[in-house]
Amino acid sequence: MAGHSKWNNIKHRKAGQDAKKAKVFTKLIRELTVAARDGGGLVEDNPGLRTVVEKAKAAQMPKDTMERAIARGAGGEEGSSLESLTYEGYGPGGVAIYVETMTDNRNRTVSEVRHAFSRAGGNLGTDGSVAYLFDKLGVITFAPGVDEDEVIEVAIEVGAEDVVADEDGSVEVLTRPEAFLEVKDALSGKGFEPDSAEVSMVPQNYSDLDLETGEQVLRLLNALEDLDDVTNVYTNANFPDGMNEDDVGG
Repeated sequence: MAGHSKWNNIKHRKAGQDAKKAKVFTKLIRELTVAARDGGGLVEDNPGLRTVVEKAKAAQMPKDTMERAIARGAGGEEGSSLESLTYEGYGPGGVAIYVETMTDNRNRTVSEVRHAFSRAGGNLGTDGSVAYLFDKLGVITFAPGVDEDEVIEVAIEVGAEDVVADEDGSVEVLTRPEAFLEVKDALSGKGFEPDSAEVSMVPQNYSDLDLETGEQVLRLLNALEDLDDVTNVYTNANFPDGMNEDDVGG
């Protein structure tokens, strides 16, 4: 799981930096609005909405901003033209890339996604071309220093699929998507507050990259994440140890 942790760490550092930009909140407002539109505005009755609320909290979105977006979505008017679409393709080095978007203009979105791939030396594929290489799982990550044995005991007891210790001492708890919130709540209730928690597309296997190819892949991932319509980007790239947050550039 080292590759997943490596990208997760890079991604979350970048998310923290980008949280200062209105673009991040704009994307989250779309997700909140659509989640409320599709499943209702009560967080306790809408697991999908609660997952997005947790994501918005992690990005330090103000509570009133979240509440307004939820109210608009629950009213059924806002977000009516938005739809969730996914795109799949290959980046430099043949790594698989899975892109989730939310858009009111699919022609614009596919054009922008295709351009990002081609500009970075990748190729946009057809539906299903890389999705089979990923599993949709809840991923709950704890920073180095957490008591691994206690986390394992609690997580397995409440239905986690797996617990993986990374080389740096961090611990990842993997769950089925429908069990994600229950497992996260159980761990929090025992005093284990995660460093990050999300429902993610987790690679079944990883593609090792050298430093040069890793930087090329990161440029593509960043270009995709910077698109207004893109909500999440996943890859099976396993970045080399020589890479760090300074390598995350435009």
